[in-house]
Amino acid sequence: QVQLVESGGGLVQPGGSLRLSCAASGSMVRFAAMDWYRQAPGKQRELVAAITAGGSTNYAESVKGRFTISKDNAKNMVYLQMISLKPEDTAVYYCKANLWGVDYWGKGTLVTVSS
Repeated sequence: QVQLVESGGGLVQPGGSLRLSCAASGSMVRFAAMDWYRQAPGKQRELVAAITAGGSTNYAESVKGRFTISKDNAKNMVYLQMISLKPEDTAVYYCKANLWGVDYWGKGTLVTVSS
């Protein structure tokens, strides 16, 4: 059974940094397209960053230059490094995997950017 578990969320001041982690079951990270999404209160879930099985990355315009997605195939982990955080980055952040055409979601981790 595929499982994705996010961690690393918390409260951070504007301008601060956080690194989110997504632990995946099995060895799926090597073969899957892995994404980070976020959902702010009252808003739709949106794609933040994506990394393909081959390591190509893509970012939402709102986070370009501030967020970096990466993965470690050996550890079956995906990361989202976030710097220069803004209050509008406050959201629940979700890890998603697409493996052989099937989407799998984690339960999310809350990031709050506030002074």
